[in-house]
Order: sequence, then structure tokens, then C-alpha cells
Amino acid sequence: MTEYHFAETKGVPGAPLIFTFHGTGGDETQFHGLARQLMPDAHVISPRGDVSEHGHLRFFRRKAEGVYDMDDLAARTGAMADFLRARIAETGARRVIGLGYSNGANILASVMLSVPGLVREAVLMHPLIPWTPDAQPGLAGARVLITASQRDPICPAAMTEALAKYLTAQGVDTQTQWHPGGHEIDRSELTAVTRFLADA
Repeated sequence: MTEYHFAETKGVPGAPLIFTFHGTGGDETQFHGLARQLMPDAHVISPRGDVSEHGHLRFFRRKAEGVYDMDDLAARTGAMADFLRARIAETGARRVIGLGYSNGANILASVMLSVPGLVREAVLMHPLIPWTPDAQPGLAGARVLITASQRDPICPAAMTEALAKYLTAQGVDTQTQWHPGGHEIDRSELTAVTRFLADA
């Protein structure tokens, strides 16, 4: 099993477990503190991507902007699922939440598509899934918030909308939050995340 380097903050017994996944060029600290702010009692685990692209950390390889190495993605999705499964077993958490941005959102989404029972609540910030996933009945009943922007040069709005429609078709409670900017995270997204987590 791949042993990711990760940050961990232990929560109170019985509290939710939040996994955070950084974007390209980030690391395990990018959203670790944010998760603690969002849910102060939660157990937080933040893995570091183990792929280097010109010195920038990622969770899987790509051949070009928006063109994924699908074999590598499949292998690293399996490795990440194993990592999550082990950490979930260690904490005994019943409520498991994933929060990822950009490349981190993509590996999180890929894990959910592959092993839908691991993470039942997810925040996907500026995801890009440039393929049409197969039907996944195991996703039914999951909750997903997608945050995105209308002028994102990396994650086209049409692909974001296609992902939201796909998830809804699988029976996922899918919410979207848009802002008019680019690939940056807007304050309105953080407000939507706070509301999403509180509404469960």
C-alpha cells in the first residue's frame, strides 16, 4: 500500500473525519487548517500528493493540461482508496467527508467513482473530470457540493455542469456554487462549504 506523507489533527471521540486534498503545487497544509476552522472538533487528515510535475506536487500524472494519464490515475486512485480505508478504520469515524481543490478534487472524485462507499460527503472545488464516467449506483444517497467559476481557464464550466448532471443521475444530492471569476477560490465558495457541512 502506498504510504502517503500526511498531516493529521486528532478530533474528539465520535467526531467526523475530514480528508483534505490540495491542488497542484500545494501540499498537505493547504486546506488542513481550513478543515479545522470549518469543523473544530473533527479529525482531519491531509495527504500529500506523491507525483511531482516540474516540482509541483500532484496526486496523479497528466500528459497535458486537461489530458490525464488514465492508467496512472487508476493506479493512484486505488492507492488513495487503500489509504483512506486504513485511516477510516483507525479513527472509527462514521461520518467521513472529503474536501479537495482542483487536482485534489479530481483524485477525490475518482475515488468516489471507484469505491463509492468510502466517502459519502464531498466538497469538490473546481474539479475537472474530462471523461464520461460509467454509471455508479453505489453513489446513490451521497452528498456532493461542487464549487466552480464561470471563467475558469482550467476547468471549463460545461465540464463542471456535465459532472453535476452525472452525479445527480446517480442519485447524489448534488449542489453547485458558482462565482464569476477564474480558478481561484472565492469567499462565496467557503460560505457554501460552511452551509453544506452544517446542513447534513
